[in-house]
Amino acid sequence: MYSSKFARLAFGLLAETTLICRLTRNVSSKGKPLRSLCSWTVCQHHRQKNQLSNGDNLLNVHGVRLLGKPLTGLRILDVGCGGGLLSESLGRLGADVLGIDPVEDSVRTAELHSSYDPELLERVRYQACTLEDLAEEEVEGFHAVVASEVVEHLADLDAFASCCQQVLKPGGSLFITTINKTKLSYVFGIVAAEQLLRIIPSGTHDWEKFISPEDLERLLESFGFHVEAIRGMMYNPLTGTWSWQQSTAINYALHAVKPKEEPQPDRVWAESENLDEPGRATGHS
Repeated sequence: MYSSKFARLAFGLLAETTLICRLTRNVSSKGKPLRSLCSWTVCQHHRQKNQLSNGDNLLNVHGVRLLGKPLTGLRILDVGCGGGLLSESLGRLGADVLGIDPVEDSVRTAELHSSYDPELLERVRYQACTLEDLAEEEVEGFHAVVASEVVEHLADLDAFASCCQQVLKPGGSLFITTINKTKLSYVFGIVAAEQLLRIIPSGTHDWEKFISPEDLERLLESFGFHVEAIRGMMYNPLTGTWSWQQSTAINYALHAVKPKEEPQPDRVWAESENLDEPGRATGHS
């Protein structure tokens, strides 16, 4: 139910511009500093840094500037798409979206809902499968992967991180929104949300599967990702809106990047030594 709002916040980590404001319409950014984690050699203490530079903006990285369709040219994977609310929103912004979910009924619902909008026919498609299944067959790669309210339900986070790394293009972005593993998250995410306010069905969450931003960053970096930013979020059930928070004690959004491929050592050595290539003149008499 809340995956669309969560992932809009995740994209807001990189794109707090007028072009991307539709994704973050419920977010109160107002120039607040982003909260980011340093590298794991010094990261046990969080440090503040200013908003991410334009060079880190997803739109700037891929050179997309089509007014009204700012995500045109970007191929995005929505993991755990459910009924497709987020997938549709991204499609309307011009992205080529693939939504996947292991629950076939959810995928059928998403397909039925999107069929009423002709604009989405060429941009959004769905597939009933797991991320692991997709990773085995995916060849082209995605510019971005969104996993909203997903990791707190997974039994194997290593497999998740590995598959995300596999399906992303070099330089691609991974956006995750999830729940921290704290006493506050248990009180608000389970006791309040499930048992008292009944915002979500009882039993939806298992606190033992929650993960802290530090542990999630360490996991992703072990698979080669570089974590660019982590930012706290807060949901107001009275107004039905989200806002950015300095604290990550309950909900948080994370943005990580898969590094671009480095030149292969053999090729670099060959070029530096000016070795002959097949079919190429040597220049010797």
